[in-house]
Amino acid sequence: MADPERLPARLPALLRHPAAAPLAVLAAGAAGSAHLYVTDPHRPGHWLPACPFRLLTGLLCPACGGTRMVYDLMHGHFAQAWLDNRVLLLVSPFALVLLGRWMWAGLHGRSWHPRLGPRGVAAVLAVAVTWAVVRNAVDGF
Repeated sequence: MADPERLPARLPALLRHPAAAPLAVLAAGAAGSAHLYVTDPHRPGHWLPACPFRLLTGLLCPACGGTRMVYDLMHGHFAQAWLDNRVLLLVSPFALVLLGRWMWAGLHGRSWHPRLGPRGVAAVLAVAVTWAVVRNAVDGF
């Protein structure tokens, strides 16, 4: 067991390890997923944050429905997840691959900093804005 008096001196070094950030994101995601698994966001009265964009504007942001989508995926309701947020459902595997790549690099002692060039940023913004406009313009989409 580690000497308790030496632990604070070691803590900053542990936090600087390349695996610290992806492991923290994974732990937070697991904790959030555990809470979401038992909390139905389709029903009122739950303790889940509301979308600030929707609260201010009354419009759906590109990520609105993401919490319901994840809940439905965890419970095997794939058709409902598709209705919750189609674009987020389609890009979720890519986000999981990026998290896995980040974790892999961190666990092997390497930092990984993916970069998007100007065209990539423009593409992501174009998809997000287009999706927000389409889902707000077409009733029930």
